Amino acid sequence: MQSTNLLINTLINTNKDFLLDRLLTLLAKQSYIEGKITLASGKESNYYVDCKQTTLHHEGNTLISYIFSKMLKPGVQAVGGLTMGADPLASGVSQMVYLLEGKPIDAFYVRKEPKKHGRSLWIEGPIKPGAKVTILEDVVTTGGSSIKAIERVQEFGCVVEQVLAIVDRNEGGRETFKSKGIDYSYIFDINEVVEKAKTLR
Repeated sequence: MQSTNLLINTLINTNKDFLLDRLLTLLAKQSYIEGKITLASGKESNYYVDCKQTTLHHEGNTLISYIFSKMLKPGVQAVGGLTMGADPLASGVSQMVYLLEGKPIDAFYVRKEPKKHGRSLWIEGPIKPGAKVTILEDVVTTGGSSIKAIERVQEFGCVVEQVLAIVDRNEGGRETFKSKGIDYSYIFDINEVVEKAKTLR
């Protein structure tokens, strides 16, 4: 517990700009990949941001969880999103908020198809209808993955307060959320990741 408290105190007492720059460096080193690839949206791109290389990294997940925890709207009761990209984010933020503030913000995962046995659930986690939730996303392109999660969560009876992303690719996601009246924020614009990657070559 003492080592955990030391880590939390270090995060709290470290300059925010330093934490952001450290996370940006990790993303640029570990997650930014150049080369032709087809994205989840179906679009083709000359680069790819494989955020799992950072969200599943011990330091990367800690930094993201801390920064996201500070971006949550007041009153949010649960965090989650479409599996698998949102899974480490939801668990990390839930734990971070509890360690920082002692608040019971639970995590949930939205399946891409319902479980084929048991209760055939679309959503895994201890959330209940009526809960105010934040949808988490690693990379937003058009916003399609988040919209799928939002629709499932709303069908379940929850209220979506906001969407938070690590990286926005500037390819329509912001407009998608705006058109649906959903509050949206992100940590980095893709141009910041690209520029940081250039400085590290």
